[in-house]
Amino acid sequence: MLVNFQYWAFAQKTLTSYSLFYSTVTLSIIIVNYNVKFFLEQCLCSVKKAIDRMEAEVIVVDNNSSDGSMGYIQPKFPWVKFILNPKNEGFSKANNLALSDAKAKFVLFLNPDTIVAEDSFEKCISFLETCPQAGSVGVKMIDGRGKYLKESKRGFPTPWVSFCKLSGLTALFPRTKFFSRYYLGYLNEKENHEIDIISGAYMMVKKKALDKTGGFDERFFMYGEDIDLSYRIRMSGFKNYYLAETTIIHFKGESTIKDLKNIKLFYQAMSIFAQKHFSKHPISFIIIQASIWIYRALAAVKNILPRKSTIQNMESLKFYLVGDGQSKIALGKIISVENEVGANNIIFCEGEKLSFKKIIEIFQKKPKISSFFIHAFNSSYFIGTMIK
Repeated sequence: MLVNFQYWAFAQKTLTSYSLFYSTVTLSIIIVNYNVKFFLEQCLCSVKKAIDRMEAEVIVVDNNSSDGSMGYIQPKFPWVKFILNPKNEGFSKANNLALSDAKAKFVLFLNPDTIVAEDSFEKCISFLETCPQAGSVGVKMIDGRGKYLKESKRGFPTPWVSFCKLSGLTALFPRTKFFSRYYLGYLNEKENHEIDIISGAYMMVKKKALDKTGGFDERFFMYGEDIDLSYRIRMSGFKNYYLAETTIIHFKGESTIKDLKNIKLFYQAMSIFAQKHFSKHPISFIIIQASIWIYRALAAVKNILPRKSTIQNMESLKFYLVGDGQSKIALGKIISVENEVGANNIIFCEGEKLSFKKIIEIFQKKPKISSFFIHAFNSSYFIGTMIK
């Protein structure tokens, strides 16, 4: 049988466009998991609340976790589509695998160590729908201590911007435009802005933009792939935006292990990016590559130095429970509970009386003497970041 391949390619593209046009799914949410089952559980609980009033699909790709993630998570979330990779081939490949199945007009790449507000998705979709030039949008992110995360908005790492970041000038002059373009520190984080780079922890993209750019570059095993995709979105004629109207919690670093292997992957990603985008400028390329190797060596030395242990006996800690009554009773049976005066670790129990959005708002205003934790309604554990 003879096949006209040119016609077949056209037919495939037409059928894909047809199915997207008539699809009732508004949002495809893609989450890549690797050994963070407790964070993933809380994340999916918050996602469930955020998609309550829309047609959405959630795809979780597990990169061959060894912590029993899928045995624990799959029975709890039957409405999620799970893809089980037989081996860990990296963040980019896992996202692209799910992207090939995505049916919606908007795609959200979301880290498993995040908590979203009930209205986060709606606000981002509304912005993308009313802003024709927008290709993707990111949001304001805070960490587990309530601190604003600078990577919520970033500039494109040109040779000068990269030099300022690697040399420490960005840290010395965080609000000066000439030196602070890496994190766009001169732009108010409480206002919406057009930016260059969207963080891969929360990156909502129009499907039609991804149809032009393709997904993540699979040469990036981990790190740097969000910078590269953001750049290609801009080069394809779209714009990237930072949306300050909604905030999420990103327990930064919980989905990665801080060891020599990941240090190597981080600086390797920077090197790949420099090779891909700066190799036509030899002097700039050599300076950036030299800086990468210097800081890679310093980071490796720092990693092998002895560290002070921060492990604490959870049974000796005092907790104060706030929020949903049923969750408070359930948790109270397995941990020591004190009154508000005697406890310096607060667990916010999400439920009818306390939403994820309200918890996020409290995190941003919390006293520095307390460690805050989150327990989603009907979940089995709580998560958070201990203040040292």
